[in-house]
Amino acid sequence: MRFSQARVLSRISTGWRVALVSVGWLIFISWLHYQVNFDHDSRPVVRMGYMPVITNLACPILDRASRTSADLRFEARKFSSFAEMGEALRNGDIQAAFIIAPLAVVLHQQGTDARIVYIGNRHESTLVCRKDLKVRSFSDLAGKTIAVPMRYSGHNIATRQLAEKHGLSGNGLKIVEMNPPDMASALISGALDAYFVGEPFAAKSVFGGAADVLHYVEDVWPGFICNLVIVLQRYIDAHPDRVRRLVEGAARAGLWAKASPMEAAAIAAEYWNQPLELVQYTLNNPPNRFVFDRFVPRRDEIQYLADQMVKFGLIESNNVSGLVYDTFALQANLEGVTDIRSIVHPPAAEPRVKK
Repeated sequence: MRFSQARVLSRISTGWRVALVSVGWLIFISWLHYQVNFDHDSRPVVRMGYMPVITNLACPILDRASRTSADLRFEARKFSSFAEMGEALRNGDIQAAFIIAPLAVVLHQQGTDARIVYIGNRHESTLVCRKDLKVRSFSDLAGKTIAVPMRYSGHNIATRQLAEKHGLSGNGLKIVEMNPPDMASALISGALDAYFVGEPFAAKSVFGGAADVLHYVEDVWPGFICNLVIVLQRYIDAHPDRVRRLVEGAARAGLWAKASPMEAAAIAAEYWNQPLELVQYTLNNPPNRFVFDRFVPRRDEIQYLADQMVKFGLIESNNVSGLVYDTFALQANLEGVTDIRSIVHPPAAEPRVKK
């Protein structure tokens, strides 16, 4: 005699029913925990640390582009501070760091076997001042308070260069360190009179009508390097092809972003948790401002940076020997950048014909 499912269930005691439901629920929760907390991707992963600024635009684009890559994944991890990112690189939690340039010099001199393999997009930092101050020249900031992201930043160096030029060295200007996301609100509250930072944090105050642009960084320091990519030498030795593809992909991402600014802005806004309108405004005001194709690290530029750091008392030695590793950037294949997928899938190089 066949029993219906309802009749079978009716013969199971209430206690057993509760037990079966509990076990089922436990199995479901365990499965869900496994799916959420464990990486099921069998591909090798290159974890990249970054801060949400335009100079690091290649990082989220590489993450997005490699989602469908068959053999290598680039994973972007956003950090709240460059110091935290540096420690994550040392500890092996990330394999590449899109890090502020002077800090790379500091890490090198502290004995970290860091190598600069790529330069981020240039000319993406801006000095803004409170609109009500009606600042027309840097000398108008005498006695005022200006924020920079950190002591070891190109913005700090550029600010000191300007202060020296305009006679505000010493006690003529108060320079403070501040986390970039806090700068716009500090300006509105009156805690700051000006700040010098990477975009889109400066554009936020201009876009909102609270600040005026005093200097674009390229007016002060042509070819300015805000952030660059460092990788440890031991990782290069262990996985040279992964680092090569990282550098090549970052370079190709820059070219794609230049040709597709609206699509690049949408990706950046999502990863940075910033309004799309702000990111679009930043990438297009003024037009064609950012430099995407000067990504090859050069010893003379890093040497100049170290010299300026010594000049302003940030470090004691200007030694950058062995810090620059330009091989992968010089060899990057920049052909065939079309859609976002092509960033991590460059066309194969044509075989050389023997003569």
